[in-house]
Amino acid sequence: MLLVARRRDRLEELKEQLVSAYPALIIEIAERDLSDLSQTNELAQSFAAKRIDFLINNAGLGDIGSFATAEPERILTQVQVNVLALTALTRSVLPAMLTQRRGAILNVSSSAGFMPMAGFAVYAATKAYVTSFSEAIRAETRGCGISVTTLCPGPVHTEFTNVADREGKMQRLGSEIFHVPVERVARAALRAVERDRPLIIPGITMKVGMGISRLFPLALLRAAARVGATSLKSS
Repeated sequence: MLLVARRRDRLEELKEQLVSAYPALIIEIAERDLSDLSQTNELAQSFAAKRIDFLINNAGLGDIGSFATAEPERILTQVQVNVLALTALTRSVLPAMLTQRRGAILNVSSSAGFMPMAGFAVYAATKAYVTSFSEAIRAETRGCGISVTTLCPGPVHTEFTNVADREGKMQRLGSEIFHVPVERVARAALRAVERDRPLIIPGITMKVGMGISRLFPLALLRAAARVGATSLKSS
C-alpha cells in the first residue's frame, strides 16, 4: 500500500495504525503536495513505473464564499488538486491496468457536483468534472477487467469544512441529518468498488435528496442558485 499526502506526520501516524491492525501489510509513504504541479507530475511518473492495482483519488479541497471575493491562488489550487491531479494520476495508472486487464479506480467526487452551488462555485464545478470524467473512463474501459467508481458523499465530519470556510462563519456544511460518519462513507465506497458499481451516494437521506434533485428542471436549479447567492450576500 502506498499512502500519499502532504503532511508526513499524519502519514506516519496512519501507517503505524494500519501496520498495528494488519502486521503483514507492507506500506510505503510519499510526502507530496498535489497543489504543486511539479510534485503531481513527479508522483504520476512514479505511478506509471509501478503496477498499481487500485487507485483512490481522495485528495480535494473547497472554498466557501463568493467567487468574486475568492483569492485567485485559492481558485487555482482547487482546480489543480480536484481536477488536474486526479486526471494525471488516473492517466498514470490506466495503461498498466489495461495491459494486465485488472484494476480499480475510486474517484472521490461530491454530491455538490450534481448542481450549481452559489458560494461554492468552483468546488461544485470541479466535482461535476470528476463525476463526468469518471463515468466516461468507466465507459471506455468496460470489458477490460477494470472497475471505475465515483463516490459522491454529502457532508462528512472531517477537516474539510474548517479548511474551506475562509471566514469562519460555517460550523457545519448542511443540516446534521445529511451528515454520514466518515467510517460509513469509506465502507460504502469499498463495497461499491467490490460490486463494480458506477456511482455511490452514502446515506439514505442524501441518496433520496440527490435522487429528487436530479429530476428538477434546470430553471428550478437556477432559481435555487439565486436564492443561495442572495443568502450569501446577506450573511
